[in-house]
Parts: sequence; structure tokens; C-alpha cells
Amino acid sequence: MLVGVPKEIKNHEYRVGLIPAAVRELVHHGHEVLMETNAGAGIGYLDEDYDDAGAQIAPDAKTIFDTVEMIVKVKEPQAIERAMLRENQTLFTYLHLAPDLDQTKDLVASGSTCIAYETVTDAMGRLPLLAPMSEVAGRMSIQAGAMCMEKSQGGSGILLGGVPGVMQGHVVILGGGVVGQNAAQMAVGMGARVTIIDRSVDVLRTIDRQYGNRVQTLYSTQDAVVTSVMSADLIIGSVLIPGASAPKLVTADMVREMRTGTVVVDVAIDQGGCFETSHATTHDDPTYIQDGVVHYCVTNMPGAVARTSAAALNNATLPYVLELADKGVRDALKSNVHLLQGLNIYSGLVTNEFVGKAHHMDYVDPKGILAA
Repeated sequence: MLVGVPKEIKNHEYRVGLIPAAVRELVHHGHEVLMETNAGAGIGYLDEDYDDAGAQIAPDAKTIFDTVEMIVKVKEPQAIERAMLRENQTLFTYLHLAPDLDQTKDLVASGSTCIAYETVTDAMGRLPLLAPMSEVAGRMSIQAGAMCMEKSQGGSGILLGGVPGVMQGHVVILGGGVVGQNAAQMAVGMGARVTIIDRSVDVLRTIDRQYGNRVQTLYSTQDAVVTSVMSADLIIGSVLIPGASAPKLVTADMVREMRTGTVVVDVAIDQGGCFETSHATTHDDPTYIQDGVVHYCVTNMPGAVARTSAAALNNATLPYVLELADKGVRDALKSNVHLLQGLNIYSGLVTNEFVGKAHHMDYVDPKGILAA
């Protein structure tokens, strides 16, 4: 199979769909790889590195989209990229379609096959291709939040870990999944007071076993959320429903009642965010202040630590890229039910139920399509 990797063009996105080590594996399996020139330059991978790994170098993205059978990316295709997609072509990347009607319409119109990293599952029902970036984003959320708490950034001027004789900052984490657990690890390490809220008692038990009395766990109720966020200095939003828009756990009224200088980091912003007052921001302009509350809502947080993120992402995605290339896309989807869960768009049809519901579009069971 001929696999192509265009250079990412989203704001301050330096990650790359395939690092040279992944290219070498594909070539070893008998496939061809076409890399856009300078696709990995932002994280130190030069065209010479890809040439040494066996890739061919394309002068521009159009050559990639016009030529290859499968495109491997990191972030959702931008409008100019979506216009180049074509029938009988496969796109494998993060999509986050539920809050993005324009992208959904464009991908449907393209007639291409679109597989989303974030909805691929494993035998335990986890999201193995979302996990590495959730780990990065969870750890970064505390780093970013701590900086936003500085007075010069509009924050309250509280040092997260405090100092002897002075109370440390209070971090509230909404959601105890991969993002939440990694955020807790960093917050505890910095000496903050940490509260984690989740609706799964099993998740809360796991966190309690790990941290003991260093973390306060609360079962998610409206009362628990309201009470906790009103006393917080930093709130991390990390709630996820795979493929669906994130639930709005914190209302605009609640934000208005928060203390001036409170910071919210909405890691769920890729799926629409879990604060009513959230809207997407970029690394160029990462924050805004509403009702005295600092909002950090960057949609590609891991892009800021792109070298680490790209390597972690490739570790997770490479087995699936190889499976799609080795078996062919259709046979790989038919033989792997977990990979099939990643199929969001197929030949002009929406094949993810949550995406269909989010946009009031007809949903088609992908098993029926592939069996036809």
C-alpha cells in the first residue's frame, strides 16, 4: 500500500503522523511511504531521516492527497485538506466530529473512508489511541494551569504547591479517566490539594488506593460539582464520552459565581468542552477571561510538547497502520471489531452513532456496509 503523510497545518501543530522509525516498519512490511517535505522538521526529523528510513519525499500536500491510498495524520484535516480528499482514499487521524458540523459535512461529501483515532477501542473497552495524548494533556493541564494562576496571566496569584505556613492551591479535577489520573499525578507531585470527581465508584476506589488521603475523591453529583468548583483555584475538565460531545458539567451561572482569578483548563475542548463558557483557543492565544475566570481551552495541547507526543502517538497507532496496510482497509475493518469502532465516515455515510446524533444525520451500522 502507498501511505502518505502530509505536514500538519493546524496552529502550532508540530507533531507528525509517522516518525522515521514507523516509516521503517512500514517499508519493512513491503509498503511505500510518501512524506511531505519538512513534515517532521518541527520536531527535529529532517527529510534525510525519512529518506534513510525508506520514504519518498513529496514537494507538497497536494501531491500526497493526489497519489496515496491511505493518509496518516495527527489532527483533524483543515478545510483546505478536506477539499483534497477523494473517493477510495482512507484517512486515519484524530477527527473529533461530534462538535464539528463543517468537518463532518466535508468528509461525508468527499466519499472517503475516515477512521478516527479517538474511537478505536480495545478488548477492555478502553481507547488505546486516545490514551497517550490524554496522558500528555493531563500532565500538561496542571503545568498550563499553574502558569495561568500567576497574577500576570489574570490568575489569583496563588502558588499551586504553597510554601511552609501558607495554604497550597486547590485543584478540582472533573473526571477520573486517563486525563484526570495524569493531572492528579502532577498536581499531587506539586503539592496541591486535589479533589477528583467521577461517577464511577470503581474509578474512585482505584484513585484512593493509589493516593490515599493525598487526594479527596467525590462521587459525581450536582452538589459535589458546585461545592467543589466554588472552592477551587484550578479546575481541570477531563470528562469524555467516546465519540460524543462532552457534557456541560459547569454552567455559565456557576462560572459567574467563582472567585475572580480562578483558572479552568478544559481538556475536553476537542469534543466541545465541559464548561458552558468554553470556546476553542490556540497556542498563539491560549487564554481568555470571562466573568473574572481565566479559561485555557487549547484544542491541541500535546502539540506544545510535540517531540514527546509524536513518539507516544506513533507507539500506539503503528500496529493499526500496519494492520490497515497489510490486510487492506476493508478486510482490516471486517476482521478487527475494535478498529471498526474507529470508522466514523464510509463512502459518504456516517458510521458512528454519536456523530449522527450530534448532527441529526442518518447513522448506518458499519458492519452492514462492510458485509454488503
